[in-house]
Amino acid sequence: MRIVINGTDREVHSSPDTPLLWVIRDEWGLIGTKYGCGIGVCGACTVHLDAIPIRSCSVPVGSLAGHRVTTIEGLSPDGQHPVQKAWIAEDVPQCGYCQSGQIMSAAALLARHPRPTDRDIDTAMSGNLCRCGTYARIRRAIHRAGKDAPYAESS
Repeated sequence: MRIVINGTDREVHSSPDTPLLWVIRDEWGLIGTKYGCGIGVCGACTVHLDAIPIRSCSVPVGSLAGHRVTTIEGLSPDGQHPVQKAWIAEDVPQCGYCQSGQIMSAAALLARHPRPTDRDIDTAMSGNLCRCGTYARIRRAIHRAGKDAPYAESS
């Protein structure tokens, strides 16, 4: 089976029932996507599937043939995506563990809705947990990124 990951067509050698997260990390060596809970509730493993945020720990890789997956590494190879820049400007991370999932959810929100309200942000980000509680900074960063740039996912 083949999947387009970060714009590159890649062969999958893992069993079809293997969660996408483990193919991303173990087979392809892309370690920016994190394991958090393993049941799809914390959001640390968020990636984009055809530009929609999904929890990669709970999606079997066998269901993804013909789809496009974007990880944090594919969002912006040089770390210059507007959301990544806003994250730095607002000093969002503390421990940083959840941040790739947070950024992926925020980027998907802004691609659909470039000028979100606080309620839009709260709704879109509700599936991403931050143990450090940086939610106010996350919201500020999303607003900043929405003001700073137009959005279009490249992969």
